[in-house]
Amino acid sequence: MQSFTERRAPDTADELWLIEHPPVYTLGQAGRPEHLLDPGDIPIIATDRGGQVTYHGPGQLVAYILLDLHRTGLGVKHLVHLLEQSVVALLAGYGIDSSTRPGAPGVYVDDAKIAALGLRVRRGCSFHGLALNVDVDLEPFSRINPCGYPGLKVTRIGDLRRSMRVWSVGHDLAAETARQLGREPRFVDWDPTGNG
Repeated sequence: MQSFTERRAPDTADELWLIEHPPVYTLGQAGRPEHLLDPGDIPIIATDRGGQVTYHGPGQLVAYILLDLHRTGLGVKHLVHLLEQSVVALLAGYGIDSSTRPGAPGVYVDDAKIAALGLRVRRGCSFHGLALNVDVDLEPFSRINPCGYPGLKVTRIGDLRRSMRVWSVGHDLAAETARQLGREPRFVDWDPTGNG
């Protein structure tokens, strides 16, 4: 993401990268070590995104949004709102009611967080993005204060409706995010099997 952002030219196309990470805790720029309660053998990586600490692992969709904000005319707050609304609309399509919270970026189902956001903007371009819990193991979240909030509950799509595949949710999220941006999605090098 950093290299892509550094190499961007004014005509570089915007991209949305959809991935799953191996188990890892990430600390944002504001991340405080006291929010890592008992990380055990899960690696801890300091990142240059906004926010505190979160967990990434198999079964969680991570979407990195690489936009030229000057070209799109979006500010950071508007981009955060757009990403949150993309997740809210996606979940509504799955029959799940969700909402956002002022001052606490992300998407929530009742009192539990289902999607976390953390962005970085450099040279007017965004990178990093959001993490949506599809069918991820939730136990590692109990070993941190998610997003810096002690006792914050987390949930996943698999606990709220039938189990879904991460790549299927990724496809739907890309389409919804493109719609929110007024664009048509175009999938490149999309391999839902992860075999290359």
